[in-house]
Amino acid sequence: MKTKDLAYIALFAAITAVLGLVPAIQVGPVPITAQTLGVMLAGAILGARRGFLSQLLFLVLVAIGLPLLASGTGGLAVFAGPTAGYLFSWPIAAFVVGLLTERFWARYNVARGVLANVVGGIVVIYAIGVPVLAAVADLSPKAAIVSGALPFLIGDAIKAVLAAVIAVQVRRSYPVIERPQRAVAAR
Repeated sequence: MKTKDLAYIALFAAITAVLGLVPAIQVGPVPITAQTLGVMLAGAILGARRGFLSQLLFLVLVAIGLPLLASGTGGLAVFAGPTAGYLFSWPIAAFVVGLLTERFWARYNVARGVLANVVGGIVVIYAIGVPVLAAVADLSPKAAIVSGALPFLIGDAIKAVLAAVIAVQVRRSYPVIERPQRAVAAR
């Protein structure tokens, strides 16, 4: 891995941390935060591998006790609470967003970016976060969806669009994801 890659990974872990400075809005057991925007941006700008690693680094920093979450918390206890599934999903979500972005790279635009962000940054996060919320908080699946997904849909959709717009601009001015290499035909 190149030094440049390490810098990008650290930068996007830091961006996710800085987005935690935006005050969380508590709605039931799961707060509304800006940090999922960082997850979407990591995948959309860095690609699958580096996006995954940036969010994994962020979670390691949280695990060692740095208060980087929007609620001002950190430490191992957050990985056993009702929001644990959402946190565990972040590296996976960044990977999926990045993978889709890489697949769309030649034709990447806002619409494709929104699609990648919705699939990775919303569907993946909810698919992991809601069942863990239900199990840890002893909620029915319906109650977990009502308290752990529905209040977030509008905000997450806005974040998906915002991340796509930012990613398109970054791609135009300073593309971080390398263009796919064309296969060299055998001579």
